[in-house]
Amino acid sequence: MNAIKFYRFGNWCYRHHVPLMPKLVKGITFLFFNSVVPYTSEIGKETKFAYGGIGCVVHSRAKIGERVIIGQNTTIGRSLDPEDIPTIGNDVYISAGVRIVGKIHVGNNVIIGANAVVCHDVEDNCIVAGVPAKKIRSVDVSIWSLLKNVYQYIE
Repeated sequence: MNAIKFYRFGNWCYRHHVPLMPKLVKGITFLFFNSVVPYTSEIGKETKFAYGGIGCVVHSRAKIGERVIIGQNTTIGRSLDPEDIPTIGNDVYISAGVRIVGKIHVGNNVIIGANAVVCHDVEDNCIVAGVPAKKIRSVDVSIWSLLKNVYQYIE
């Protein structure tokens, strides 16, 4: 069982104007996973939550790309300004405990280290870590090869 499956069903109901079901699914997701994954957020194909999505919070207007893995206890949310919503690219690995807040753009092919606080844009093809998150390395290969193809093992 994974929170992303609940999100996908709730989002489908929302896009097809099925009344009440999206809010019910959001509530069930909170009860089962202690996560807030709103049906109004945009989450790309093949994106997955690690460990079922336990403790994840995603802003209702966040945009998350394709083939993203979101670790447990992560927050993808706004800053104090209601218009400061994060955007995450494709092929991104977000480790456990990461906080991505504000009008941030996370590029493609990026690894974000555990417990990092991302408060500035992250360029493509790099690894960031720390508080606040800083670039620690550039990568010239797919992050999935660096992570021993972990993407295929997460359901």
